[in-house]
Amino acid sequence: MIHLLLVTRNKTAFSDFSGELIKRNGVSVAWADSGEGALSLVSEKRFDLVVTDEELGDMAGLVFAKKLVTQHPMVNCAAVSPLSEEAFHEASEGLGLQAKLPIPPGKKDAQNLLERLLMIKGMTSGARV
Repeated sequence: MIHLLLVTRNKTAFSDFSGELIKRNGVSVAWADSGEGALSLVSEKRFDLVVTDEELGDMAGLVFAKKLVTQHPMVNCAAVSPLSEEAFHEASEGLGLQAKLPIPPGKKDAQNLLERLLMIKGMTSGARV
């Protein structure tokens, strides 16, 4: 089973993205609407990947990613960002983020991210992609 946590105040913007993930066998999706709430959930439960929105209300997505990496370095993370690839790389350097996702992330982004996660985890089954 692959456990994902989506961190956003705007579930509607993530509807295509989350819908694509939810329909996969072996994938569970949980939600948090703030950075602090997400950090609390990650402390309580194991997640294979956390996806953060650009702005979470209590902090920016990249600030959250930095806190997540500091507190839970083995959790994979991806971030939604309007920045160019170069600017995103510069802003997120050292955080080990798995991907930069567009605003809003869509079905194809979910497919690509899940495939990347499965490769990272060395899985060939468990979630049908």
